[in-house]
Amino acid sequence: MMTFASVKPFFVQAVAVAQDEQARQESLAVAQGLKRQEAGLLDELIVRYQHRLLRYLMYLTGNREMAEDLFQEVWMRVLVRGGQFNGQARFETWLFTIARNLVIDQRRKRTACSLDELFEGKGDDDRPMSFEVADGDPTPFDCVSNLEDRQRIAAALLELDALHREVLVLRFHEELSLEEIAKVTRAPLSTVKSRLYRGLAMIKPKLEAAAAYQQEAV
Repeated sequence: MMTFASVKPFFVQAVAVAQDEQARQESLAVAQGLKRQEAGLLDELIVRYQHRLLRYLMYLTGNREMAEDLFQEVWMRVLVRGGQFNGQARFETWLFTIARNLVIDQRRKRTACSLDELFEGKGDDDRPMSFEVADGDPTPFDCVSNLEDRQRIAAALLELDALHREVLVLRFHEELSLEEIAKVTRAPLSTVKSRLYRGLAMIKPKLEAAAAYQQEAV
């Protein structure tokens, strides 16, 4: 006898395939619209992605004023170079890549040194690791995902170094896949997994403390 439990995996897979196809069609439509310089498209994209983009820039720079300046420049790049987006990847992946490159350029101008050494430097994070981070596994973020005090989460993230903070933000705030994060950060997939694992290990005590504080306050 066929039950819901027996067909559920096939149902979930079908939904995932449909969602992937919808995302692909949306990306292609955006790419075509940018190439045609479709009226109103840029405004729609800004409204849709403005909060996510500004949040990413703020976490990456740790400075709101700089993030807001770069925010404007990112959209100028989208306006000028929109024809370069081919729709093969999700638009947000391309958008965050532009933002990241601008942050690197800004730091080079300010410090006369390359952020590539920070974001792509050789170290423990670049050694291949055998573990896998499954999408469905609970993470330390789960215990605070519904807390009203979001400032504690932000503060905990800002205490991490840029390498691990960026991967955590892209994975759990922006919900990018590990493969998409690898494209944005220009890092091997094994390195992304390593940074995610170590970032979770570093932030776990901070987030658990935030959760305990919230429970005591109730």
